[in-house]
Amino acid sequence: MQKRITQLLAIFFIIMSQQIFAQDKQFSQFYASPMNLNPAMTGVFEGSFRAVVNYREQYNSILDIHPFRTISAGFEKRFRIVNSDYLSVGVTAMQDQSGVAGYGQYRGSLSTSYMKQVGGSRYSSQSQYLIAGAQVGFGQNRIDPTRLWFSAQFDQPTVSVNNSLDNQEANLTTSTDVFLDFNAGLMWYARLDENKSVYIGGALNHIAPAQITLYDQGPGETLHMRVTGHAGAEIPLNRELSLLPAILVMSQGPSFQTNFGVNFRYSNHDWREVAIRAGLWNRISKTVEGGHADALIVSTILEMERINLGLSYDVNTSSLKTASQSRGSFEISLIYVHPSKTRYKVNCPKF
Repeated sequence: MQKRITQLLAIFFIIMSQQIFAQDKQFSQFYASPMNLNPAMTGVFEGSFRAVVNYREQYNSILDIHPFRTISAGFEKRFRIVNSDYLSVGVTAMQDQSGVAGYGQYRGSLSTSYMKQVGGSRYSSQSQYLIAGAQVGFGQNRIDPTRLWFSAQFDQPTVSVNNSLDNQEANLTTSTDVFLDFNAGLMWYARLDENKSVYIGGALNHIAPAQITLYDQGPGETLHMRVTGHAGAEIPLNRELSLLPAILVMSQGPSFQTNFGVNFRYSNHDWREVAIRAGLWNRISKTVEGGHADALIVSTILEMERINLGLSYDVNTSSLKTASQSRGSFEISLIYVHPSKTRYKVNCPKF
């Protein structure tokens, strides 16, 4: 029994150490969560408006019915301003919860971007855009301390936990103060042909430092600024098959993470076609344990006329792989793009 408790505590502290230093939640299908990745990706789609939903569940092999669960939803719309320049607005909301105490992170934001055409024309399949985006939002973290027990509540005579004892955590609160959040980003892309494109972007998140401590007194916990860089392309192999390589690099406080890989896309170019993507990705992280390969990600995407349905699974390759039996996380994304009613089409890359 004592050995079992020791193992559980070790797993708990490993997970918590990774969570504290990697303060922001992100998705393995980062390309399917555009406004969470970069505010400049607001409005970068071929249609009138876009709705996105992402769901992620992680470490249920260890945490049983209390795994990390993250859900995000976003909506954005684009308006033509002059010639082939566009203004876009969007709204996003995210909730992340984990553990027995239901530790939760709650975020909401408003996004806007301006798309300036710097090459090509609206009558051509080729186009280049430079996009600047910004977000303003709010956030709050919450916890339910009544669902936890502390060392002060361990009763030595009975060798058990006595929840009626004072936990001696008088300064512990149930939630942080609501804080303002400011993010900004830039992106450039070139659409060279129907199946040929390239893009590169960067973003700064949490430009104004926020205090996210759950204690009334004592040292505060700062939500570090996150610096993000990402790039990708579509490379045609033949008329039906193309490659979509991409890379994501993020740095936040003492943490660093990179995702890289490629999706293969097959389409027979029929009217109202159904296209299929499948790919393999790798995630490398730097945490308190140092740098290591964190996960191998298998992904697939079904593209229909207006809907993209994405599924992925993270095979855990970190130091938790023994405890988790290499089981990491399951993720699903759903993107709906409503066709534009105007005759002028915005040519965008595939992400």
